[in-house]
Amino acid sequence: MPQTPHVERHFTAGDSVRDVVIGMSDGLTVPFALAAGLSGAVAQSHIVVTAGLAEIAAGSIAMGLGGYLAARSDADHYRSEQARERLEVRERPQDETREVLDLFRQYGLTEEEAMPVVEGLKTRPEAWVDFMMRFELGLEKPDPRRALWSAVTIGGAYVVGGMVPLLPYFFTDYAPTALLSSILATLSALMVFGYVKGRFTGVVPVRSALHTTLIGGLAAGAAFLIAKLIS
Repeated sequence: MPQTPHVERHFTAGDSVRDVVIGMSDGLTVPFALAAGLSGAVAQSHIVVTAGLAEIAAGSIAMGLGGYLAARSDADHYRSEQARERLEVRERPQDETREVLDLFRQYGLTEEEAMPVVEGLKTRPEAWVDFMMRFELGLEKPDPRRALWSAVTIGGAYVVGGMVPLLPYFFTDYAPTALLSSILATLSALMVFGYVKGRFTGVVPVRSALHTTLIGGLAAGAAFLIAKLIS
């Protein structure tokens, strides 16, 4: 009797989702705080729009640069540890052998059960290094395009998020009137963003939406109060 092939589907875009979350959440809260604070100090919407666009431009560049540098640092750290592991495999194979055996003991394997695998790794030095990088140090080989892609993703998400609270100010000349629409737009965007994030990451979408809206709303509210106090 034919059987349906077992196909496992795992979510593998965790880094990209993390970048979108970082950029979008900051983009929704920081420009909102600026716009809300200015709405209490000035009545002209064009002033809020000008300041908001300037903040979005500066914020997206700063956030993107931060993502780029973080990814580059991860890649540099991986290369440094990889070079060290290569040296140890070449010059201290006995020590590395004991470390591999210790790793297998953590999974309940005896030395006799693990030795065939260890002997196999000894004949493949690069595989041995990759094994130690992943299971001893917990490091995955970074994508060489990761730094640039992270910068673009975070910066782009920041721009998209930042335009949401700012958009109502384009359609009215009176800033305090636009503020209510900005609050509703920001909360709605947080709800939709949280729901979509939940669908991608496997979390219950409604729970993710409520959690994201609550956390983002609290952050936006705190930022708004700070901006009001300063203004």
